[in-house]
Amino acid sequence: RGGVVGSALGARRRLEPDLHGGVQRYLVALAMRLQLAESALDYDPEAAKALLEEVGRDVQEALDEASRLAQRIYMPLLELGLAAALRAAAVSAGVPASVEVTAGSSCSAEILHTVYACWLEALAQPGGAGPAITVGEDAGALVFEIVRGAGPSAAQLEALRDRVEALGGALTIRPEAGDGVRISGSLPL
Repeated sequence: RGGVVGSALGARRRLEPDLHGGVQRYLVALAMRLQLAESALDYDPEAAKALLEEVGRDVQEALDEASRLAQRIYMPLLELGLAAALRAAAVSAGVPASVEVTAGSSCSAEILHTVYACWLEALAQPGGAGPAITVGEDAGALVFEIVRGAGPSAAQLEALRDRVEALGGALTIRPEAGDGVRISGSLPL
């Protein structure tokens, strides 16, 4: 139980900077620009118009950031199936990726969320070659392997390991050529 609670607390702690530094920062900037535009309306309508155009772009950025954050909290894409969700996450991250899924249609939501969360963590890493994920079934377990040119930090990997182990699974991480990493997981069905 300690691992499950620790994993949940760790996930919330990782989301807090995203909320504070991402979405909240956008909203504060929007509020300030709206005040500037309102005061500029009387003396410089053109400047007010330009500010409102900037606010429109910032609103879209805030919406995009909120969408990315929401994906990490609730994973509605999984309702479309694991393969579709993994591909959509890669497209959303703007990362060309290889996705091969031959199992998972009858897995519990917790197992699917765990594989998806591991994939999101791999996609979030900058640099390196495009990631690849394979998901299959072996000896009564859902097995997955993620190969990425750049790997998550030690703290992120530990959080992933906690999440997988909380479901009775195992996660191994092996270095690949350069700064790459190979993350292999197994979750009992």
